[in-house]
Amino acid sequence: MRRVGIFGWGIVAPRSPNIEAFERNLESAESWLSPFEGFGPSNFLVGTPDFRFSDYKGWIDERFPPNRYSQLEKKMGLPTLYAVGAFIQSLSQNPGIEQVLIDLGLDAHVYVGTGLGDLPTIYDLSIELYRAQRRWDRFWAHPERNSALREWLQKPKEEREADPSVPPEPSTVAEHERDRAEEVFWHYWAGRSPELAQYLAELREIESLSVEGDVESAKLAVIKEKCVRTAKLQKKWNAPEPPWTQVSPNLLWNIHNTPASQISMLGRITGMTFAPVAACSSFGYALRLAIDAIQLGRAKAVVVGMTDPPPHPLSVGAFYNARVLSADGQVSKPLTGLRGTHVAGGAVVWIVGDLEFMTKKGFKPLGMEPVAVGVSADADHIITPSREGPLASIRQALGLAGAKPEEIATWDLHATATPGDYTEVETLRQILPGSVLVTARKGTFGHGMSAGGGWELTAQYLGYAKGKLAPTPLSREELNAEISRLHTNFVFDLACKAPEGLAGKLSMGIGGINACVISRPL
Repeated sequence: MRRVGIFGWGIVAPRSPNIEAFERNLESAESWLSPFEGFGPSNFLVGTPDFRFSDYKGWIDERFPPNRYSQLEKKMGLPTLYAVGAFIQSLSQNPGIEQVLIDLGLDAHVYVGTGLGDLPTIYDLSIELYRAQRRWDRFWAHPERNSALREWLQKPKEEREADPSVPPEPSTVAEHERDRAEEVFWHYWAGRSPELAQYLAELREIESLSVEGDVESAKLAVIKEKCVRTAKLQKKWNAPEPPWTQVSPNLLWNIHNTPASQISMLGRITGMTFAPVAACSSFGYALRLAIDAIQLGRAKAVVVGMTDPPPHPLSVGAFYNARVLSADGQVSKPLTGLRGTHVAGGAVVWIVGDLEFMTKKGFKPLGMEPVAVGVSADADHIITPSREGPLASIRQALGLAGAKPEEIATWDLHATATPGDYTEVETLRQILPGSVLVTARKGTFGHGMSAGGGWELTAQYLGYAKGKLAPTPLSREELNAEISRLHTNFVFDLACKAPEGLAGKLSMGIGGINACVISRPL
């Protein structure tokens, strides 16, 4: 069976623009969370990434035409830029690995995904479309440009109000409902405007222009002619820009597979490239796929990673209304008051390779050796973890690793500072002995939907490389009393020696998707 090693890694996280800062920051028991300003003043703490894409301009300029950096900066959303930054970092630990990834051709893969997608880009473009649609409907629903509405307004008020097919006039509804009433009313009448129908007929004629003759020269001529005629049409009607012209193509450039695609392009990696998505277990799933590909002989190296947008009103609000987010302005630490987690953003990227192949090329493995990843689904509930699902992934991981429970020396929990922490520790103790040293780190950097598991695993690997496990914000006195009845051997706010033996890491994703990673010291 082929063994697997880690030969490069990069991080973008709160207070940590790179892997070196991440490693330094782990030495402190302080939380990296900060106030969230997305709603204005609020009581939320979040993990906002420390990131400057300009840090990577030199690397990009050395390899690509001068406009490549500006294209990325202009067109790519933050999740993609985070992933690109983390990938560039991952090439630095073993000089020469960049060229090997190129030379491997189809034997080098990229599995980089995202949990939430590029929410900021989607939100911003949605707002632009909403505003454009509102302007458009209001324009064509004005009586001056809508003869059907003028005719309707001439009817007696009683007759107008008695017609159930027509939305109520905005002036007749309560003030707090008026914005929505305007949109419904305008949209209804814009759709019935004979004048808009005439505008669209004229626009269809313009859009029907076809390319004739030499394709390249005729294409440019048609595009120019369409622009000229469309501008005249807009001037004729004095109309606002149609809403379909106000949606940036950046929406297409920032779909879920974009981080993986950009890494493949910047790294000139030509093998299998796609985005695995498994919520909070995403990094574990990507790692499992990479190990499988290498052990089956389908790849020699795989770039694996996950990236999440910075905390955004959409994600913070959604987590809060799912009743899993803390909102009292204080750091909610796993295994304590179970008040909820904190949203975080950033990225993690590893270069995983065939251990024998890569070491023969002179590359040095990092951290620990990932031995096995067990995966399972609860098939039960969208948010509340079961006991059977995580147990199945742990047992599968142990089986694939050929390991006994008593060989596990340390374990990192998913632990989101919710009541699920109790269940997770209870589940863990059904398999592992009381001697296992347990860590829980979401009180440090928060909960990155897909990147968080990779941060936690990287922290575990960095700890073993140094021979000590970094502290957590949790003090012994804060340990939840009910959890302390189940287990007491935790890493608290002081670093401690890394115990001899195997290490485990469990992630549990929304939808009941589990990933358990078993690793051993190098």
